[in-house]
Amino acid sequence: MNLTPKEIVRELDRFIIGQTEAKRSVATALRNRYRRNQLDEKIREEITPKNILMVGPTGVGKTEIARRLAKLVHAPFVKVEATKFTEVGYVGRDVESIIRDLVEAAIRMVKNEKMATVREKAAIAAEERILDSLLPPQKKKNSTPFSLFHEDNNEQIDVEVVPSEIEEENSAISSLSMKSQLSTREKFRYRLREGKMEDSIIEIEVSENQYPGIGVLPGLGNEDMIIQIQDIFGNIFPKKKRTRKTTIREARKIFEQEEAQKLIDMDEVIDEAIQLAEQNGIVFLDEIDKIAGKEMGTSPDVSREGVQRDILPIVEGTIVMTKYGPIKTNHILFIAAGAFHVSKVSDLIPELQGRFPIQVELKSLSEEDFRQILIQPENAIIKQQIALMETEGVNLVFTDDAIDEIARIAYIMNQSKENIGARRLHTVIEKLMEDLSYNAEDLRNQTITIDSAFVKKNLQDIIKETDLNKFIL
Repeated sequence: MNLTPKEIVRELDRFIIGQTEAKRSVATALRNRYRRNQLDEKIREEITPKNILMVGPTGVGKTEIARRLAKLVHAPFVKVEATKFTEVGYVGRDVESIIRDLVEAAIRMVKNEKMATVREKAAIAAEERILDSLLPPQKKKNSTPFSLFHEDNNEQIDVEVVPSEIEEENSAISSLSMKSQLSTREKFRYRLREGKMEDSIIEIEVSENQYPGIGVLPGLGNEDMIIQIQDIFGNIFPKKKRTRKTTIREARKIFEQEEAQKLIDMDEVIDEAIQLAEQNGIVFLDEIDKIAGKEMGTSPDVSREGVQRDILPIVEGTIVMTKYGPIKTNHILFIAAGAFHVSKVSDLIPELQGRFPIQVELKSLSEEDFRQILIQPENAIIKQQIALMETEGVNLVFTDDAIDEIARIAYIMNQSKENIGARRLHTVIEKLMEDLSYNAEDLRNQTITIDSAFVKKNLQDIIKETDLNKFIL
C-alpha cells in the first residue's frame, strides 16, 4: 500500500463527511508504515508505530473510518470491541485473542492471493472433476483365460482357449469403449464451456471441514481453546466425505476452491501471513471508553482496569502464542476509539494513555454536515432510498428544500435530546418513507416528488418536541 496521505484522505472523503483531522492522522500513520518498510533493517526495528486514539460522540464517523480503512489498505485488519474482553481469571475472551484474530485475517488474505494466482489451473482441474461426475470412468475388469468357462448361469462352456486371441479381442473392445467415452466426454466439455449445463443437477462428493465431536457454546469463554482442540481432532481423524446434489454452477465453485487449496503451499502461506501481521497489521479497538473509569469496589462489572492492564503489554509490544507460532506485536498499529461521554481519557491508566501518543478529537455534526451526508457520499442515504424504490418501479425525486428540511430536523432532534450523530438521519428518513414504502405496489410507474411541504407533512409528529422521546434510539 503506497498511497500518499492526500490520496488516502481523498478515498475516505468519498464515504465520510468532515473529520479532516482524524483522516489526516490515520493517513499519516499508514504512510509511515510504508516509509518504515523502505529503511534498512537496523533502523527499521527501532521505529515503532504511533498509535492513535480517536475521541468523539457516537455517530460522527469513528467506526466508519475503520471500516473504510480496512477496505483501503492492503494489510491485515481486525476491528474488535473492548467490551468483549475480560480480565484474566474471569470467564470470557482474553485480549490475546485479538492477535490470534489478526493472524487468521492475515492468513485469509495471503491464501486468497495465492489462490488467485492458480485460479486457471484450478478451473481446468475442476472441469475434469465435473466431467468425471457426469461420466464416471469405467472400471476395468480383470480378464483371464479361465473367465470364458463361466457364464452367468455358471455353466461350463467347452471351447478351446487361445490366450493371444482373447487378449487381442479384449484390447479391441476396450479401445472402442474408450474412443466412445472420449467422444462423449468432449461433447460434454464443449457444452460446459458454452455454459449450456450450468443449471443441471449432478451428485458430487464433498469433504466435511470440521470434526463434529466437539461444539462451541458461545458466551462460555475459552472458544479459542475449543477451536484448537477441534483442529487437533480434525487432523487425527480422516475427513469424512458425503454426497451432495447441486447444480454444475455451484459444483464448479466448490471444485475450484478445493483444487486451488491443493495447489498452494500452506506452510509458505503461514510464513508470509505471520510476517505480514507482525509488520503491517492494524487493530481497531472500539468502545475503549467503556473500560475506562475508576473502580468503585461495589460495581458488578468485571474489572475494567484489569482489562486495561491486559491490553497494555500487547500495545507496548510482546509475544503472543498462536497455533501458527509466536507473534511479536511491537510493530502492529493500534487505533482506539471511544465517545468518552461518562468517562474521560484521563480515566485510562497512565501507561495505556502513553501508548496512544496521537489523540484526535472528532467534532459533532453540524446541520450542513447532515446535508452533505444525505447527498454527497457514494453510499448516501438519499441514493439508497431512490435505488430501493426503483426496484418497485417508483421514481423518487428529492428537491433541495426537502434535503435542507430533513437535515434541519435531524440536527434539532440531536440538539434537543440525545446526540446520536448521523444515525439520527436513519430515524428521520425511515419515518419519512414509511407510507411510501408500505404503499409502493400502488405507486408503480409513478414519479413521486419529495419537497419541503411533503417532509413537514410526514414528519409533523416528530417536529413537536413533546413527541421526540418516541424516536430516541
